[in-house]
Amino acid sequence: MNKKQILGLIAAGIFPVMALAAGNHDMKGHDMKGHDMSGMQKEGHSSAIGKPGNPAQVTRTVEVVMDDNMRFTPASINVKAGETIRFFVKNAGKVQHEMVLGEMKELKAHAEMMRSMPNMQHDEPNTVNLKPGQRGGIVWQFTQAGTVDFACTIPGHMESGMVGKVTVSQ
Repeated sequence: MNKKQILGLIAAGIFPVMALAAGNHDMKGHDMKGHDMSGMQKEGHSSAIGKPGNPAQVTRTVEVVMDDNMRFTPASINVKAGETIRFFVKNAGKVQHEMVLGEMKELKAHAEMMRSMPNMQHDEPNTVNLKPGQRGGIVWQFTQAGTVDFACTIPGHMESGMVGKVTVSQ
């Protein structure tokens, strides 16, 4: 194969990924800057995991610590349907971590995408990405009973056990 053929094959393989990453996919999901998180809804619309909350309507704050043991503390959180929770998140580790609310299927798909695009930046209401020592937050309204997962989708972190669950009761 000559150089042009090899470059053509690489371009053909990269183009669909780049098109997906650059697109504005409105498939039930937050754009995730073009990344499909299908179980979620755009701001202002409810989904199985809830919707971005109004900071003025926060009913309580839950502190979450992320660390280099690849764990969230707490990893299990109980809320009631209708509650608007402020997750006050701290990265107590020495490496970057994130907390992403979603359905496990979509979180796994996003973690896989992060492997191919490790420098991907997030700016979505269901995500907080923190450097070592940083603090940040997510304000989220849980609109219906069920289970909402959360995970760190940085490559290797979810696979090492950096996951948790929010149990939403009536």
